[in-house]
Order: sequence, then structure tokens, then C-alpha cells
Amino acid sequence: MTLTPSELDAADLDRLRRLGFSDRAIHDATQVVGYFNYITRVAEGLGVEPEDFIHPWGGALSKGR
Repeated sequence: MTLTPSELDAADLDRLRRLGFSDRAIHDATQVVGYFNYITRVAEGLGVEPEDFIHPWGGALSKGR
């Protein structure tokens, strides 16, 4: 959905349903993914720097935290 959204089709939805995702869950996940794609592009487009208290996922915490 992030890299090639135009390539998604009904088969992708069916695959998610077979894995147990409800239509509501698929809808909610789509909203979250879409929002983060949007906000990331806005932040990058405006040159927003990450806050210094935010740590990369999987990264070690800095000293004192």
C-alpha cells in the first residue's frame, strides 16, 4: 500500500480476510497507513527534523534514559 498502492486489488482484500482480518480492521489499518504516509511526506517536504527524544525503532536508548 505504501510503495505501489495502484497495484492493490480485490485479491489483496480477500487475502487479508482469509487471514482473519475483518472489513473494519482492514479499513482501520488502511486509514492509519494512509495517514502516516501523508504525514511523513509533509514532514519530509517541509524539512521537519525529528525531536531529539524520539529514538529509532530497535535502536538503543541513549544514556540517561
